[in-house]
Amino acid sequence: MTPTDNAMRRALRRARDGVALDAAEAAVLLQARGEDLEDLAASAARVRDAGLAAAGRPGVITYSKSVFIPLTRLCRDKCHYCTFATVPGKLRRAGHGMYMSPDEVLDIARRGAALGCKEALITLGDKPEDRWPEAREWLEAQGYSDTISYVRAISILILEETGLLPHLNPGVMSWADFQRLKPVAPSMGMMLETTATRLWSEPGGPHFGSPDKEPAVRLRVLEDAGRSSVPFTSGLLIGIGETYEERAESLFALRRVARSYHGVQELIIQNFRAKPDTAMRGMPDAELDDLVATVAVARHIMGPSGCLQAPPNLVDGEYARLIRAGIDDWGGVSPLTPDHVNPERPWPQIDVLAEQSAAAGFELRERLCVYPEFVQRGEPWLDPRLLPHVRALADPETGLANPDAEVVGRPWQEPDEGFGSYGRTDLHASIDTEGRTSDRREDFDHVYGDWEALREAAAPGMVPERIDTDVRAALAQAADDPTRLTDAQALALLHADGPALDALCRIADDLRKSVVGDDVTYIVTRNINFTNVCYTGCRFCAFAQRRTDADAYTLSLDQVADRAQQAWDVGAVEVCMQGGIHPDLPGTAYFDIARAVKKRVPGMHVHAFSPMEVVNGATRTGMSVREWLTAAKEVGLDSIPGTAAEILDDEVRWVLTKGKLPTADWIDVITTAHELGIRSSSTMMYGHVDQPRHWLGHFRTLARIQQQTGGFTEFVTLPFIHTNAPVYLAGIARPGPTVRDNRAVTAMARILLHPHITNIQTSWVKLGAEGAAEMLRSGANDLGGTLMEETISRMAGSSYGSYKSVRDLIAVAEAAGRPAKARTTLYGEVPQERQEAARASDGHLPELLPVLE
Repeated sequence: MTPTDNAMRRALRRARDGVALDAAEAAVLLQARGEDLEDLAASAARVRDAGLAAAGRPGVITYSKSVFIPLTRLCRDKCHYCTFATVPGKLRRAGHGMYMSPDEVLDIARRGAALGCKEALITLGDKPEDRWPEAREWLEAQGYSDTISYVRAISILILEETGLLPHLNPGVMSWADFQRLKPVAPSMGMMLETTATRLWSEPGGPHFGSPDKEPAVRLRVLEDAGRSSVPFTSGLLIGIGETYEERAESLFALRRVARSYHGVQELIIQNFRAKPDTAMRGMPDAELDDLVATVAVARHIMGPSGCLQAPPNLVDGEYARLIRAGIDDWGGVSPLTPDHVNPERPWPQIDVLAEQSAAAGFELRERLCVYPEFVQRGEPWLDPRLLPHVRALADPETGLANPDAEVVGRPWQEPDEGFGSYGRTDLHASIDTEGRTSDRREDFDHVYGDWEALREAAAPGMVPERIDTDVRAALAQAADDPTRLTDAQALALLHADGPALDALCRIADDLRKSVVGDDVTYIVTRNINFTNVCYTGCRFCAFAQRRTDADAYTLSLDQVADRAQQAWDVGAVEVCMQGGIHPDLPGTAYFDIARAVKKRVPGMHVHAFSPMEVVNGATRTGMSVREWLTAAKEVGLDSIPGTAAEILDDEVRWVLTKGKLPTADWIDVITTAHELGIRSSSTMMYGHVDQPRHWLGHFRTLARIQQQTGGFTEFVTLPFIHTNAPVYLAGIARPGPTVRDNRAVTAMARILLHPHITNIQTSWVKLGAEGAAEMLRSGANDLGGTLMEETISRMAGSSYGSYKSVRDLIAVAEAAGRPAKARTTLYGEVPQERQEAARASDGHLPELLPVLE
């Protein structure tokens, strides 16, 4: 609908005044033409200029000197405007393989490096092996499990042999794909194109029949990139049949992702150009005015800090108009290779771009594939294995490309720091008050994403539900046959309070007695948190530190082994080892840790490495999860903790964590471990931004897994410790669960996991002795371990200490009126020799070992 003059004047005035636009106003401005368009462009240019000045590069327009490497032109999608994608027969007739060979890739990359290029733009079709048997056969013959594996290998080859920096465009990627590719590429990208679902879902639409072009899928990719701290390029393809309203919504969707994760490094506004031999060959090209208006509106929506690019080879030399509309980048320009996506549109000469930019009052400067802001931020946006490659080509002052840098291959390898010790480990007793003088890190406002956007995302999930189900009938069903509880009945019981809650706890306690008896089990174990350096960005975690933080530490292998030996000497049967996702630890770190403990104390059960650590280990070594777990088992891993679960509902999960593995990946790690004979615990952290419906879903998921694998040893309740948690300090999360919540969760864990998971553990670390005793009367039968040295809950603000002696745990059981019994990790009998050692020392360390000796 054509906007009225009044609507256009009002929207233009708001743009001139710098007032935030809404989607309706943006749709109006996208239709600005003539003098209105000049007015819009002028205000957009002012926004751009303010951003460039704030970034320290006023009057600069950037570009990247690149080579275009079409790694494969096979694709499982069928976009109706695309000439890049082809079929195996055409490739064979042209004498090409299904994929470019390493030699072909290196030939282009080396010639590009000789011309001073610094970017290798690797573009390919989406998951061709899913559609084309020839692609699968090629990958298998070359020893690759999938296309992403080949992309990773080629990226390493380019880094080591040529020095070019890979920028990867492999299409739709999963969270796990990002973990695999992040260590080999400073930046990645994928065009959103549009959020207009009808263009994908309706026959005749440009994306119909293309599974990877579903807008919701592509938005999920952008979010996973942000969660993984990957500098990411995205953008719109305009003129493919979308309305102005749909185009405006697409821009606001991109802004939402950019605000939430601070990881969108640039937006490309690309105009549709019809190509012969495509289904859309008769569709008119997007007009230049349309492109200029979209650039200007995008500038207003993204604000001064956004980076906007328009491909210069698609505008017939009208560079000045794009500059006036607010772009600040020309994108990748190659002196060597064509634009394989738009082969009929040659790149402009770099000298011509420089002249045209200068005529508009701007200096053309070269950047790297990763934008200067991310170069200067460093970690977690750049993997330590890439930092030497990036820094060798970057100007340290500006983060732009160093024009005098020598483009040569450099080893892609683990950081030089190796596996050494540093920092302090008396965190079980005190938190630093000199190096850190506030309750939050100095980068609190940006390391976790945008708090305001997060608050908006969290609000719907925190709304309580109205429960109308008859609680008495639900209690009767729980007592009669808990396996037949409906979801509605289970929800009613999860909300129970007062006499109904008391009745629920009695039912759970009776069920506990009938299933596992009266013994309260415990284990003599030691926690070894081998490092707290972590850049994942979990918003509930106060344990994670940057290397430079006052409370940061890392243990050496000898120190890990020393702690295991010390625990063995006082009767321990297990060490539980977890740590932060430290970017500088070697890829073999987890294997080295397990091996060091087994070498020092062969009889110790190694219970170690959360699913997040498993994924990290697999991606760092280039192994699959199954291969990694198999190798870990061979060097001494006995079982894994089922932590990193938090709540197995991504609605909640992505509020709690920025970069931790999604629910599906957690399940994959756990089930794979169980299939390999590696058992695990299961956990749930609750009382933050969750509601009982999320707890129910979590319990149902765990029960299904246990029915499938039988691999869980127990379920552990983990009440959220709010005191120092960033998500609480930002005013988003609740201050932990109430006593009612703790009783209801414990009781319903017993009831809903019956008869699949028979051991329910309560956490004395988080609840204290009295709270733990109450949970033992509410369905729990296990107290967990002595721990000996616990730092994670301590740093989160728990005031219940870092260890319990054997006598302490027995006393908790006695407070609940029950006998206590030592157990092994797998709930077996403890050898007599171990029991005697534990009794002699009371399971208590004579001293805690310092990290610096």
